[in-house]
Order: sequence, then structure tokens, then C-alpha cells
Amino acid sequence: MNLVLFGSTGALGRECLRQALEANHNVTVLVRKASKLPENLPAQVSVKVGDATDAATVAACIDSDTDAVLFTVGVVKHSPDYLCTTVTKNILTAMRKRGVRRLVWCGGGSTLVKEDTTGFGEKFVSGFSSYFMKKKHLDKEAQYALLDKNRDIDWCGVRPLQMKKGDHKKQYRLGFDRFSGMSSISFADCADAMLSMLENDTWVGKAPIVQY
Repeated sequence: MNLVLFGSTGALGRECLRQALEANHNVTVLVRKASKLPENLPAQVSVKVGDATDAATVAACIDSDTDAVLFTVGVVKHSPDYLCTTVTKNILTAMRKRGVRRLVWCGGGSTLVKEDTTGFGEKFVSGFSSYFMKKKHLDKEAQYALLDKNRDIDWCGVRPLQMKKGDHKKQYRLGFDRFSGMSSISFADCADAMLSMLENDTWVGKAPIVQY
């Protein structure tokens, strides 16, 4: 497949890139600084330098030969407000223009979706995040709301509660029950879950929790 990856220099993005290359996909990545990418990347990788908050820059990464887009952009302390939402809007516009239908994205574990089994634990996690991680929480909620309004795109995603370094086990759960507010997933297995959605329609229009 011909993939476009946004967020390739973060821990999750690096795993998505590694696993995509192992699966013999061609990958276009957009980075602000090429120096943050691994050295000696294979010819399967096309590197573009620019800012994903710029609509024209994003549009230049996605063309009619693109099969799917992967979104792993993260929010850090100094990120602009609603970074993920802004970039997602640019991606959706470019995908629609080029006729690309599949978007796989990583959302926030504190975002509640309509399929969730909600109880005290779920509401606590969401409330905790809205207070202590307000910027990220609000951005990820707005990102999901944007996607939910754009059902002409075959999007699907994952919502990790906690991501950490760890082995690529290829064993995890996808669903809408939060078995524990402390449930976690490795970056490698979160990436595995995302790549499994590239050609699988099971989760189209949905964003399950990914956890062990």
C-alpha cells in the first residue's frame, strides 16, 4: 500500500513507520525536521519537510495514488491549541480532494464515544484528564467530534489509555469496555492495531479502546 504518515517522529509514529516498512508498504512522511527521522531509511520512504497545520503542505503529501493515511500526531506542552483537530481537518480536506477514503488515527483514551460502556471509572478518567491534561483532552475530543461529522471518509482509530515502551506482543484487546482505568498498551502493539485497520472494515467509523 501507499501510505502517508503524520507524526512519524514520535514514539508511536516511529513504530508505525517500522512496521509499515516491514510489511513492504511505501510510506510518505511529513516532518518539521528531517534530522529527527532514523538514518538510512529505505527507498520505500518519501520524506517531506513542512508543517502539518498548513493545509497546502498536507495537500502536497496526499495524492490520488495514496491508499490510506495514518495519524499519530501527539500533543505536548508547547503544542498549539487544537493541534490534532487542525491537522485532521487539513487531512480530511486533502483526502476528499484526492479521493482517498481510509484514515487510521490514534485518539485519546479520555475521549468518550457513543459505543462506550460508561460508568464511574470511565467518567472519572474523562474528568481527571479534562482537569489535569486539559489541552490534550479538549483537542482529542474536538478531533473525534470532527471525524464523527465526516462519515464519507472511512476512518477508524484506536484510543489507548496509557502507552509505554514494551514488546511487540501482537496480543491485545479492542473494544468499548475499559477494564481498568490504568490499562496500558505498548507503542508497538498500538501501532500493530492501527496497521491492522488499514484493510479491515470491522472498525470503520469507530474508535475502540486498545489495551492488554
